[in-house]
Amino acid sequence: MLTRGPVTEKFSLWHNVFNVTCWLPVVIPYSYLLAYFIVPKFLLREKFVHFIFAAVLWVIGGVAINYYYRIYVHLPAQEAMHFSLSSISRGGWQLGSYMLLIVHGTNVAILKLFKYWFKKQQEWMQAEKEKVTAELQLLKAQVHPHFLFNTLNNIYSFSLENSPKTPGLILKLSSLLSYMLYDCKEEEVLLEKEVEIMKNYIDLEKERYGNKIEISWNIEGDIKDKYIAPLLMLPFLENAFKHGTSEQLEKPWLSVDVTVKHDVLRCKIANSKNEFVPLSKNGIGIQNVKKRFEFLYSGKHELKMNDEGNFFVVSLLVELKIKENSSVILQGSLQAAENVAL
Repeated sequence: MLTRGPVTEKFSLWHNVFNVTCWLPVVIPYSYLLAYFIVPKFLLREKFVHFIFAAVLWVIGGVAINYYYRIYVHLPAQEAMHFSLSSISRGGWQLGSYMLLIVHGTNVAILKLFKYWFKKQQEWMQAEKEKVTAELQLLKAQVHPHFLFNTLNNIYSFSLENSPKTPGLILKLSSLLSYMLYDCKEEEVLLEKEVEIMKNYIDLEKERYGNKIEISWNIEGDIKDKYIAPLLMLPFLENAFKHGTSEQLEKPWLSVDVTVKHDVLRCKIANSKNEFVPLSKNGIGIQNVKKRFEFLYSGKHELKMNDEGNFFVVSLLVELKIKENSSVILQGSLQAAENVAL
């Protein structure tokens, strides 16, 4: 029995290396034709009929390239290197070299598609992030106009009467403005600060309504050293005052319950409303908040809004994050608010 010796194996290995190297000048442009012209020009532009037609031409062209390149380049090069060729290897057609063209070209095209998909995913993520930031800015802009106008009018009225409430109202308003202008630039803020801003907002609105509104405010659990995205709960308060209590025929009421247990925030905001006036769940501000929840707390939140006729209820559940040394940040933020007031 004849066996292949080390010399024969070494010769076979060298022959294979030569074959692969010899086909590279054809394989590379042939593959790039599919990956960098046919796929981007037709497939990625959803011109599927044109893509199929071009791909068929590409495959047929591969047959012609395989045949003529073997006859006029590959076989003469092998003979020049004194390789022994079988009768099959001397033919113009060979499946192995053709499959080399097709498989390599397809692999390059797949890599191109994966690179394109990854790039689009990155662009989508960046666009979503920019969209969330823009929506946050829109939320701030929506809170400003009517609320600031009414609050400034109240402060002006109290100042004319030399009311002792005037400095406190100014401090609460400056704290709210400082929060919106500076703190909200961060991706997350202290829950303690967010709750404080909600309380200030309610106090400022309460001065406008006076004794015409009944407000219940309750906080349970430890809200310190926990973080949440800014302006997630304030729009629901604004919605309660703007579209709920302001349209109430009789004495309106508002109830806010904030509970933190096992690093989970539960917030329930209920307000009276005119049962004959449905409260919209799809306002721009509310829709923006919903989108921000989906983007920032996907799978980590639960938001329910129910219109019960004569009252409206918002129930929110969010998983919170904990960070250390947050008390220092809170004190600095409070100091900044006081500086703005001064």
